[in-house]
Amino acid sequence: MDPMAEIRQTFFQECADLLEELEAGLLEMEDGGADSETVNAIFRAVHSIKGGAGAFGLDALVRFAHIFETTLDEVRSERLEATADVMKTLLRSADVLADLVRSSEAGDEIDESQSAPLIAELETLAGIDGDAGTDNSGDEEEIDFQPVGLDFDFGDVGESEDESETDETDTAKTRVFDIFFRPKPSLYRNANEATILLRELSTLGETDLACNTDNVPLLDEIDPEGAYFSWNVRLDTEREGVDVWDVFEFVDGDCDLTIAPQETAEPTLVDDASLSDSISEPTSEQTDDITQIDLAPLTDDKPSPSDNEPAAKTDADAAPADVPAPPPAPAEAPKAAASKPESTKKSPPNATVRVDLGRVDRLINLVGELVINQAMLTQCASEAGLARSSNVESRLDELKQLTRELQESVMAIRAQPIKPLFQRMSRIVREAADATGKSVRLMTEGEATEIDKTVIERLADPLTHMIRNAVDHGIESREKREAAGKSDEGTVILSASHRSGRVVIEISDDGAGINRERVRQIAEEKGLIAEDAKLTDNEIDNLIFMPGFSTAKEVSALSGRGVGMDVVKRSIQSLGGKASIASMPGKGSIFTISLPLTLAILDGMVVDAEQETLVVPLTAIVETWKASPRDIHELGSGDKVLSIRGAFIPLIDVGCALGYRTEPIDPSDGVVICVENNEGGQSAIIVDAIQDQRQVVIKSLEENYGAVPYVAAATILGDGRIALILDVDALTAAAPSSASIDTQLLAKAG
Repeated sequence: MDPMAEIRQTFFQECADLLEELEAGLLEMEDGGADSETVNAIFRAVHSIKGGAGAFGLDALVRFAHIFETTLDEVRSERLEATADVMKTLLRSADVLADLVRSSEAGDEIDESQSAPLIAELETLAGIDGDAGTDNSGDEEEIDFQPVGLDFDFGDVGESEDESETDETDTAKTRVFDIFFRPKPSLYRNANEATILLRELSTLGETDLACNTDNVPLLDEIDPEGAYFSWNVRLDTEREGVDVWDVFEFVDGDCDLTIAPQETAEPTLVDDASLSDSISEPTSEQTDDITQIDLAPLTDDKPSPSDNEPAAKTDADAAPADVPAPPPAPAEAPKAAASKPESTKKSPPNATVRVDLGRVDRLINLVGELVINQAMLTQCASEAGLARSSNVESRLDELKQLTRELQESVMAIRAQPIKPLFQRMSRIVREAADATGKSVRLMTEGEATEIDKTVIERLADPLTHMIRNAVDHGIESREKREAAGKSDEGTVILSASHRSGRVVIEISDDGAGINRERVRQIAEEKGLIAEDAKLTDNEIDNLIFMPGFSTAKEVSALSGRGVGMDVVKRSIQSLGGKASIASMPGKGSIFTISLPLTLAILDGMVVDAEQETLVVPLTAIVETWKASPRDIHELGSGDKVLSIRGAFIPLIDVGCALGYRTEPIDPSDGVVICVENNEGGQSAIIVDAIQDQRQVVIKSLEENYGAVPYVAAATILGDGRIALILDVDALTAAAPSSASIDTQLLAKAG
């Protein structure tokens, strides 16, 4: 692959992380819980995207990021208050920035006219004259942004290439910056050079440098890979502070740096005793391999509050072991550092490594094959008649345990927090609220809940539809909410949690709830249910999942186009999940999605039906038992129901349903398994016998063979045979509802 293509790909991968950090920070600001470090992190995210985009010539992205960054700098310097209206503009800007990144990555042509109104809003917030920087010909404003150049002709440090330019700067200088710059050994290890940076700094204006050599040890004590020099630089320039910071952008974390705007200041050598006082602590986000230091630019009028905080670490902590540590800072520095609230100190994130998803999938497939081979070995040992107390059997048990631990560890590699998906839903809520003219707030819970990456990717579309449905149909208009005594702002809560080996996602709203009378009326008009059907409230609520059902009276951007909640249900079922709804009129509704942690391996119960081996997913099983004749009741149609704890549930013979036999077995001769379907309703299935409970590797039947009724997938058993994994929801869907069963039984008993 072309090296530049690899770097470009890495840039866009980093953009995804930066956009995630940007979205999270803005949402934290919107909630009112953000501190100065959060605001700085938001600024750095946009600034980093702009810097990388400039290196690849993505001019449209640079232009938008520049004005976005400028507005954020106004907020960061406390010249612009982050009001609700300002936050709405900033959140929309984050959305547009994400769109521009995606378009740039795909190489699409960008129509900047679409973002022009938003740019005008940002310029107004930042106090920028929209005509500034343009000439009478109407040319676009030229953004003054230059990536750090690499010039290997070092020449004399501090000497400008063009003396005439220096003279012009002398006569028109408006700003003076005092700069302290001390490289770390890592700066040189990463192929950077201090003299190049100082030369680049000199292109901004007139520089006066003083080199501090006090830390240079004796010749026999020098570490060839050490860093001992530091520089004090006085810079006279017409440029802004952000341009000065840009010079050092690509060495953040590899140097100690202070840039302070001054009215007048003469460069002087700084001794070690006063060094700690003169250096403001850079906020760092560290991993084992990478350290990122906050190089956020100072404004010319007022520095950011966090920029002037004294260092919490001593220079001895940052200096190499072979460099003499400077004396401790004066007493005032620790006091200032101690005054910083503990809540603003964030623990460093864990070290991470980027791995292509295809490699992870390959590893998971190999672990799946290992699980199959372990089952085969166990089967061979059993057929060989080895005693349970034998060494072979004991070692196989250990292998089984290790295989399971390996499988769980590998699956954890592909597991990812659901937070990025939840953050994407914030944009969906904003767009849906704007489209409907409603005021809606999204709250998220359980963002750290982990789920298989494949599940996350396929969950995005159904979750988007459900969020839009909650805003469009669930949340009332402002007038109706006020009339009902509610706040004019509706709330949608998106939560995730682990329950019984599954991931449960809930979308709840505080809207009007489901109008069951209208839902039933629409279902009858569309012929989805009989007019005399007796349904429970829960069954009426779940009618909205039926194909073709819609309560929209008019076609809009959000609804009324025939793509209903049935599509959502099918999408979730394709993931091995369940979808259900519960509603309280006037209070709101809760949509619940239950999903497996992974699509690769599941825990199942291996059963027999007419000498065929099947697997029932363990998550669908409620209980198992041997039924007695008095628990079985026949309906007039020949169907059977099971009486359990005062309730009647349908009884399904698996062998008959799959065509293995024509006549059902006597329930008392088999084993009854109570299972639960998507809507929470229960049914009972009859199998001939239960073999055991084990982990099975899921193999797609549709991809390798074709769709089979009542079958979700297949697996390979220890003896090499294929076993079908039952689709419990499809199997129980044809059974009569519990409401109709109760009525028929009561009629028969009467």
